[in-house]
Amino acid sequence: MVPSPGRVPFEVLVEHHGAAMLRLCRALVGFQEAEDVWQETFLAALRAYPELDDGANTEAWLATIAKHKATDHHRRGARLPAPMPELPEAADPGSAVGLPLEAAELWTLVATLPPKQRAAIGYHYLAGLPFARIGELLGNTEAAARRAAADGMKTLRARTNGDLP
Repeated sequence: MVPSPGRVPFEVLVEHHGAAMLRLCRALVGFQEAEDVWQETFLAALRAYPELDDGANTEAWLATIAKHKATDHHRRGARLPAPMPELPEAADPGSAVGLPLEAAELWTLVATLPPKQRAAIGYHYLAGLPFARIGELLGNTEAAARRAAADGMKTLRARTNGDLP
């Protein structure tokens, strides 16, 4: 990267504002995660630096990038599973809260299907995936995925005396 006339090299920018941005990152995400967010901030700044206007307020620009990287960090953390000291007991399908008895019975029946039939039904009827994609996910063909779903539905209909659509 060749700086434009009047623009300082990026290394000087890091030296001049690095400590302040680290303090800002610590305030935004805490002491443990601050260095990672600081690095992400300066990596993003390095990529965007060539397009920065020559007269721009670099400290405010870096602070904005740090704020965005801290927000990204918090969003990533919210998607991570929360650690638990021990796993909760498996729920009894017949006692599913908020489900009518018929739905709980249906889930119990679905659980008795062979794994590929159960997966094919879930992917197609619950997730809405096409059979070609289901075949890829199950490691077989579109026709095999279609057959697994059909066989599973046939079994469920037989066990519910045809009450399924």
